[in-house]
Amino acid sequence: MPTPPDLETLEHDARAALDAAPDAQAVELWRIDWLGRKGRLTALLRSVRDLPPDQRPAVGAAANRLKAALQTAHDARLDALQAQQSPAGPQIDVTLPGRRAPHGGLHPITITRRSMERTFRDMGFDVVEGPDVELERYNFDRLRIPADHPAREMWDTIWIADDAEGEGEGGPRKLLRTHTSPMQIRYLERRKPPIRVIVPGACYRYEAVDATHEWMLSQFEGLVIDEGLSFAHLKGTLESFVQRLFGSEIETRFRCDYFPFVEPGAELAIRWQGDWLEVLGCGMVHREIIEQAGLDSDRYTGFAFGIGVERVAMLRYGVTDIRAFYGNDLRFLERFRGAEGGG
Repeated sequence: MPTPPDLETLEHDARAALDAAPDAQAVELWRIDWLGRKGRLTALLRSVRDLPPDQRPAVGAAANRLKAALQTAHDARLDALQAQQSPAGPQIDVTLPGRRAPHGGLHPITITRRSMERTFRDMGFDVVEGPDVELERYNFDRLRIPADHPAREMWDTIWIADDAEGEGEGGPRKLLRTHTSPMQIRYLERRKPPIRVIVPGACYRYEAVDATHEWMLSQFEGLVIDEGLSFAHLKGTLESFVQRLFGSEIETRFRCDYFPFVEPGAELAIRWQGDWLEVLGCGMVHREIIEQAGLDSDRYTGFAFGIGVERVAMLRYGVTDIRAFYGNDLRFLERFRGAEGGG
């Protein structure tokens, strides 16, 4: 009659052989020898059926526990050998080509603004910027828009609450500028003619947002002061500007319009897809503005103009909804990658 196998001796021999395995290949041979389909432990499990019925359950359970223990020992030994052979830290193959890091691009409004700046720089204009938080006297009063003037209704305004310096009730009021024209006054306070300057920057208006209006917009303001300037100089400058932006064949039209700080005032429209489309406002600087700067209005004249950068970008790139510029949708912004060098 068959006798129960000596499982302790079997386990001792198996573990000793596993510990002696020098590498992964030897560990695999050990697995085949002990745990494979024709391995020693597999043969032992098959022989359990030859034992007396009262011994089979105990011997079978012990043999299965031994198989599980040897499988665990095999996995641990293999992991230990692989850890010894693998260098610490990630491996770098220096022969592989480098991975190019992703990079961003300029925003379409920035691209358009720089293109407009280049056009005026080529005409001899300086570029200056002013504060986004402006004093009421520069944003309105010094531009011939006093508190009771109906022109203030043209801008719904975002006022700044009282600050730590106590400026509020009874003191100078502050607001987010509604146009970049205040910088014209600041520039006139510091410089004497001849003056030829453009003022790009952000403006803020409490306005309902739709496909053609945003509460924040980028404006491009221009000011020229010198002796002997006339409306003809204004027309020649602005026609050259729009032809540079939209092509030399573009048709232009000037019509009367009202702005408190110019007299006369006008709008410049271009022929676009068969219709006339207004693109900017302009006019001859009002005599009062020149005189407030300490200049002789009989000697000096000038002209000013303002244009929305978003409007130009929408026309140049075929964008129909102004909100797309500030929606932070990368699928939209990716369209302008590589357009930085465009004219």
